[in-house]
Amino acid sequence: MKSANLPAELFIQNRDRLRQMLPANSLVILNANDILPTNADGSMPHVQNADLFYLTGVRQEESILVIAPNAFDEKMREVLFLRETNEHLATWEGHKLTKDEATQASGVKNVRWLSEFPTVFRQLMCESENVFLNSNEHYRATPEVETRDARFIRQCQRQYPLHRYHRLARLMHQLRVVKSEHEIAVIAEAARITGKGFKRVLKFTKPGVNEREIEAEFAHEFIRNGAGFAYSPIIAAGASSNVLHYVQNNQVCKKGDVLLLDVAAGFGNYMSDLTRTIPVSGRFTRRQRQVYNAVLRVIRQMTKAMTAGKTIVDLRKEAEELITRECVDLKLLKLSEIKKRKPDSPAVKKYFMHGVAHPIGLDVHDVLYPNQKIQPGWVLTCEPAIYIREEGFGVRLENTVLVTEDGQQDLMTDIPIEADEIESLMK
Repeated sequence: MKSANLPAELFIQNRDRLRQMLPANSLVILNANDILPTNADGSMPHVQNADLFYLTGVRQEESILVIAPNAFDEKMREVLFLRETNEHLATWEGHKLTKDEATQASGVKNVRWLSEFPTVFRQLMCESENVFLNSNEHYRATPEVETRDARFIRQCQRQYPLHRYHRLARLMHQLRVVKSEHEIAVIAEAARITGKGFKRVLKFTKPGVNEREIEAEFAHEFIRNGAGFAYSPIIAAGASSNVLHYVQNNQVCKKGDVLLLDVAAGFGNYMSDLTRTIPVSGRFTRRQRQVYNAVLRVIRQMTKAMTAGKTIVDLRKEAEELITRECVDLKLLKLSEIKKRKPDSPAVKKYFMHGVAHPIGLDVHDVLYPNQKIQPGWVLTCEPAIYIREEGFGVRLENTVLVTEDGQQDLMTDIPIEADEIESLMK
């Protein structure tokens, strides 16, 4: 995935916004993510810590950002530490950032090598009272591998037990969920590339092709446009369209099946999210079209419902009500069984069991707390669905949507979604 060439002004503004939220005599430390091992001498591609990228624009491993707004030495009020290169690294791993390049990317003027970090860190800790350390506080995360930040927290608290420690994630969740114009532009570009991939796949899909071949068509379009997959692609034909996180992508697409495509591009560290459900044969059956149009009505209603002041939980409840009505019309649910169920276990859960929206940005499921209220500048997915296991297919539709002062802006409005348009393009 290539760089989006975001301006340093964006990261300068992000750091300024964070500084305004800090109490006096604060110190903030963020670490890059580790490069994770596979087996033998292998390693996974590096994925940068999203909070560190948000504040610096630096993608390089082993980087550390320190912010100390009240440091006695003005030069120490923000310092970026980098891994120093040498001939061996240049030969085996390629170019590493110079100090000047890091300054140009981040706007941080004081860039130093990692070897200097212990001395500078001790100096700043001795001047500071409040220490903000970073951790993954996404409410759905289940971390099992200890991170670089987690190791640093343990080391820091052991060495300096008398400071006041705070959770940086609390502040970063508030900052990152509201997107700037630059961020929105990059997400929109990711959405545009996603649309190109989807249109390519519409022309390619037919009975007899394998799900992995369709994945390859998306990969071709994404990579040639400087993007990559925002997440593991879900390409689910037939009954697999009822499996929420199906990633095998190895079955043959058969005549009469639907094909659920939950595939989107990430560009310059920012993600988009798209789902479409298409007919393998090029035409929906009567029943498939009934269900498809029901979900299409809900996505349109829910997109309009994404307004400031609501929460993600509010949106889920609204979606469940709309999908319940559609399920009654589709003769999937009866009014009598709906009334029997308790409010916390609605009957519609059989056919729609997940949320309808999540924020998206540097992470596909971007950071927030569930009780946070939507604000202008949030970028959300809208993804209603109806899954009918007994009939062997499910339909999910999803777009990436920007909430504005005046309503909503669908960042995927140019990507085909009408059943007639999809059938026409598949000819």
